Amino acid sequence: MLPTAAYIHIPFCRQRCYYCDFPVFVVGSRQTGASSGNIQLYLDRLAREIATQTNYHRPLETIFFGGGTPSLLAVEQISQILDLLATKFGIASNAEISMEIDPGTFDLSQLQDYLQAGVNRVSIGVQAFQDQLLQLCGRSHTVGDIYHAVELIHQGGVANWSLDLISGLPQQSIDNWVDSLQSAIALQPTHISCYDLIVEAQTPFAKQYQPGDKPLPSDEITAQMYRTAQQILSSAGYEHYEISNYAKPGFQCRHNLTYWQNQPYYAFGMGAASNLENYRFTRPRKTQEYYQWVADGGNWRVDLTPTADRFLETLMLGLRLSRGVSLRSIESEFGSTRVEQLLKCLQRYQQQGWVETLISTDDERYLRLSDPEGLLFSNVVLTEIFSQEF
Repeated sequence: MLPTAAYIHIPFCRQRCYYCDFPVFVVGSRQTGASSGNIQLYLDRLAREIATQTNYHRPLETIFFGGGTPSLLAVEQISQILDLLATKFGIASNAEISMEIDPGTFDLSQLQDYLQAGVNRVSIGVQAFQDQLLQLCGRSHTVGDIYHAVELIHQGGVANWSLDLISGLPQQSIDNWVDSLQSAIALQPTHISCYDLIVEAQTPFAKQYQPGDKPLPSDEITAQMYRTAQQILSSAGYEHYEISNYAKPGFQCRHNLTYWQNQPYYAFGMGAASNLENYRFTRPRKTQEYYQWVADGGNWRVDLTPTADRFLETLMLGLRLSRGVSLRSIESEFGSTRVEQLLKCLQRYQQQGWVETLISTDDERYLRLSDPEGLLFSNVVLTEIFSQEF
């Protein structure tokens, strides 16, 4: 398969959220792409990396500007990156071009200019609809900023937009979570992502909290939050198409489906991870190391070894999808023996209702995790799979 997706990492934030372990560069509240020499220096290095990438000769069908906070960039800077991608690879006429934006970092004119430049999908980082929780997380916006940002999205005529929420936050209650879900639905996004908090090492949260201890919600409460999200969002017409993602019909994130279907993709920028030629490669996570890597030619093929068995990786990613994985495709690529071994090792989880084998309308068999219980306990099922010798 040839890559048709590209992820662009924009690592600049006004401040670092207390749960974040992404490679980001804090620029404060006054710096933007139009005024920061550091941002322009990074974009120069980013452009150099893109220019040196091998072209696999298929136009890009999805592009995702992630961060960080890409909406800190000037419209001209986003346009320059898109122009470079178009020149280097080509961009399909119906390409999905997504951009993460944060409340309080853009105005209506800026948003309209992003759309004019080619962006046609935006993802807004909300996380919670309670000011105390936002402050506790180190977010730079308020609930008022959220409503203003969404009003701009509606005024700008953005037809395809997503909203992010986080469950399991310190001091977050079930009532808080229900309120956030209902508030999100009322704003009518076409896509909602619900992520469960993971306390990552080396983050401020890791210094304050231990998993399972108060004020973090208990495992029982976070499990109930997961079930509650599935019930409320499904009832509101959102399809639970991936373990953490819900979409109105026709609005699944095409870019992220590339990841979950274990397809190849380009990635550019500090800390970005690509999947090319059956190898995954993560670029240096620190600014100066990334700059030096680009200066040295940006050769991701140096000293590479496969990071995982493709069979196991395909299952790990594909079982995140509510559709699951096609057993016909698994058999075609990996052989019937592996399919038989796989089904045998999952028998007990089928008996308890966590794993299902379904036949599609075109008579194709799919192996999937049940919703919500199988998806909720996906780590248990995957641990069982990875413990086997296929």
